[in-house]
Amino acid sequence: MEACELTFLQREPIDVARAREQHRAYEACLAELGVEVISLPAEPGYPDAVFVEDAAIVLDEVAVMTRLGAPSRRGESRTLARALERYRPLRWMGEPATLDGGDVMVAGKTLFVGVTARSNATGIGQLAAEVEPLGYQVRPVVVRGCLHLKSACSYIGDAVLVHRAWVDETAFAGLRLVDVPEECGANVLEIGQTVLVPAAAPRTAELLCGLGRQVRLLDNSELTKAEGALTCCSLVFTAGRQLS
Repeated sequence: MEACELTFLQREPIDVARAREQHRAYEACLAELGVEVISLPAEPGYPDAVFVEDAAIVLDEVAVMTRLGAPSRRGESRTLARALERYRPLRWMGEPATLDGGDVMVAGKTLFVGVTARSNATGIGQLAAEVEPLGYQVRPVVVRGCLHLKSACSYIGDAVLVHRAWVDETAFAGLRLVDVPEECGANVLEIGQTVLVPAAAPRTAELLCGLGRQVRLLDNSELTKAEGALTCCSLVFTAGRQLS
């Protein structure tokens, strides 16, 4: 894991044992919330493989296997595809497309897709070609200063939590935006009526409680050293299944 890809953070030692504990706590929290958790085998040759969100976009009708923006990560897709093909028909992106799932925020039938160093115009175009015939709309969003779109914002059903300094907010016209008091609070994971929030974002947790949401704080400090976040570590299925 200490050989992970880094774009915006300085490399620092990762306590891998603690990272494993944090990931187990993440899985346990999902299970407590009624989610069936399907754990994939370890991938020692792929330091970023724990961030399963990036390798696929799973919709009700299909799973689109992305072509990851970091070449070192592209082998991660094989194991994930074998797991996903039991639940969804698969579609594969092709060269020269690049796209990370962390750049895709699904809000109903709209897919907001970050334009970043990991996701290019060809990747966004290929995604649109796969999902627009299914009734979805794809909207590109300019991202600056962070790795992925969902580093800067999260959809929580009736609003978008956002750190505006990192994203072109005009792309979200028509949606209610809620500013987060901490940068890391922009990435949260909604499970039913509960929102999982990084332990490093207590003021964001208070904000969400004030909005009437149930909140669970989770420590993901070691995973964030690898530029990971709460949404990165799972793929949420609308049918209620979860891969982690």
